[in-house]
Amino acid sequence: MTDAAATQPVFSMDKIYVKDISLEIPHAPQIFLDHSSPQIDVQLHSQAAAIEEGVFDVTITCTVTAKLGEKVMFLIEAKQAGIFQARHIPNPELEAVLAVMCPNILFPYLREVVSDVSVRGGFAPVLLNPINFEMLYQQQKQQQAEATQATTH
Repeated sequence: MTDAAATQPVFSMDKIYVKDISLEIPHAPQIFLDHSSPQIDVQLHSQAAAIEEGVFDVTITCTVTAKLGEKVMFLIEAKQAGIFQARHIPNPELEAVLAVMCPNILFPYLREVVSDVSVRGGFAPVLLNPINFEMLYQQQKQQQAEATQATTH
């Protein structure tokens, strides 16, 4: 292997897996007798952690809470993860790869898991809307810059 080949940027997906999943139906079986449409709240966030040099574990956590009035109909929490190799990528680009590219790869799997769990719980499928991870990343960067600017003034 030449020196040039040894320093070429490398990105690959090694593994995709469900890290954690839970379903709670606190008011079963009575909740199944109410045929009202629930209010659905979806919370989503991602995080990345280095496993070793150039290898990262990226996780998207999704919490879906369905309520009828004040009663929780069901609660789903799913963590979809992947192991990615990202070597010889400069830091600013690496941050974007881990915050945008990896979650974009994982999201369809997370979407399927959440939908499947809701159906297996006896409910209609929960279909997560597409997420613009790039926009979320840009908003996060802007908030960090504003927070840094606020603390320096």
